[in-house]
Amino acid sequence: MAKTLFEKIWDRHVVKTIDGGPSVLYIDKHFIHEVTSPQAFKGLEKRGLPVFRPRQIVATADHNVPTVDQHLPIKEELSRIQVQQLLDNCKKNGIELYGLGHPYQGIVHVIGPELGITQPGMTMVCGDSHTSTHGAFGAIAFGIGTSEVEMVMATQCLLQSKPKLMRINVDGKLNKGVVSKDIILYIIAQISASGATGYFVEYAGSAIRDLSMEARMTICNMSIEMGARGGMIAPDETTFAYIKGRQFAPAGIAWDQALAKWKQLYSDKDAHFDKEIHIDAATIEPMITYGTNPGMGMSVSGHIPAENEIDEKEKPSYLKSLAYMGLEAGSAIKGHPVDYVFIGSCTNSRIEDLRMVASFVKGRKKADNVQVWIVPGSKQVEKQAIEEGIDKVFEEAGFHLRQPGCSACLGMNEDKIPAGKYCISTSNRNFEGRQGPNARTLLASPLTAAVAAITGEVADVREYL
Repeated sequence: MAKTLFEKIWDRHVVKTIDGGPSVLYIDKHFIHEVTSPQAFKGLEKRGLPVFRPRQIVATADHNVPTVDQHLPIKEELSRIQVQQLLDNCKKNGIELYGLGHPYQGIVHVIGPELGITQPGMTMVCGDSHTSTHGAFGAIAFGIGTSEVEMVMATQCLLQSKPKLMRINVDGKLNKGVVSKDIILYIIAQISASGATGYFVEYAGSAIRDLSMEARMTICNMSIEMGARGGMIAPDETTFAYIKGRQFAPAGIAWDQALAKWKQLYSDKDAHFDKEIHIDAATIEPMITYGTNPGMGMSVSGHIPAENEIDEKEKPSYLKSLAYMGLEAGSAIKGHPVDYVFIGSCTNSRIEDLRMVASFVKGRKKADNVQVWIVPGSKQVEKQAIEEGIDKVFEEAGFHLRQPGCSACLGMNEDKIPAGKYCISTSNRNFEGRQGPNARTLLASPLTAAVAAITGEVADVREYL
């Protein structure tokens, strides 16, 4: 019987299926961080339960950490308490922790792949919705709630209902100035922020296969922004080349054995998907959001939809979004002034993203009206950027390379956008207050963010390439 990539992995990990109910799914790798783990550890302690398989858990501090002066005590009290609790809990339970000061510290969805922990065919979870990032390697990866974090800690299993399956095919060649962030923003704008609710998505097609692993991670990362349970891409030679030689990747005979298994991970020709979507890569332009959910996206050269173009049931949220963002229906977004540019987050903070920005801004200076925050996704990315001289390119352009963390993606730490200010962000969410109370977020690619930093306004990068 023909199977999808998802079904091949799912079936190998089902411990038991409950009649008329969910399945007991075995979890290969569990990532934890300082925000969603303290309550889970406390729950285990109350029940007198040990962590069942601590060797299958990897911890890091990322959400609440400062991105300057990380060698100093954390100033913000809640952040300081959470990071200390993570340290104490990991030490008590024998869990590997990449905390502040560790050479492997960084955003959980950046360090997993770069260390070779993330591998094809795995089931992977974390108390963070953007765990879908790891699906770029041909893994079933998804975010879980705090009670589920506790469940996995106690049993290494999870109760899960099998989702419906969707395949999104992107074929053809991308145009100049269009990168993976534009692909996923385009898809979400086409199907809406709830268009994949109830589905697990597989991305396929020639345009997807042509992407680097970093670019594939960006796409899978934002699967959750269209309501999907997760996203995945079948592993191929690009995947295998990326993993080989990394710190925790198989080596020697183990590599040959793993590779043989990984090469079987693809959707069979006659496999059934509950829904299929086909997109011509040539129709995608540099994208940007204008509203307060990631589905409110448009080409940077286009116009914000007029009121009569919006479905009646969507109008209240549309009008509320425009009021919050201070934008007018039917107007162009190109040329709109920008106050902040944030390049970072688990969506776009890898070395490829920083190289992309550096190659564009080299020899240019930032606009006087813009503050630019460049936040690497990990200590390894930071180290590589310094070794390659990328930090010097940023410095000469008036940018500053900060230290690793989630930073201004979610406004839980010290990096917040001031009220009323506009920020072009390479992160994944533009909800009201996401980057700070009353901050206004426009999601875009690293290239579109870079050109805004130089011009001081929303601009079409194609005009500068």
